[in-house]
Amino acid sequence: MFKEIMIPVDLRHTSRLAKTTTIAADMARKYGARMTYVGVTGPEPSEIAHTPEEYREKLAQFAASESAMHGVEGRAHAILANDPSIDLDRKLTEAATEIGADLVIMATHVPNVSDYIWASHGGHLANHSKISVFLIRD
Repeated sequence: MFKEIMIPVDLRHTSRLAKTTTIAADMARKYGARMTYVGVTGPEPSEIAHTPEEYREKLAQFAASESAMHGVEGRAHAILANDPSIDLDRKLTEAATEIGADLVIMATHVPNVSDYIWASHGGHLANHSKISVFLIRD
């Protein structure tokens, strides 16, 4: 049923992704799908990485660690955005198409007042792509 599962990750919050990555791995095992961990970074230094190359390496290490822990094929896909906070929704939508994802599994927060005005990243992805989106509340 699913062949490519995209898991958007924020490397600043990896400790809060266990539930999401476990569910993604379970789905990947069930359907024989590959998992792609997608992260978005900017060109300037951040608290995670000094350069986009360092960010790519850290995302690849995270993907390798998660793949080994869950026993499922996985890879990393880093995206460079001029302003990740503004470009995130568009870049995730583009990444889903680019990697051929047919399912996105991503962590989300409990809705709050602002979500009635602006959609969450997961809500935006569900509204602007043709693929299934499974949101995991932490």
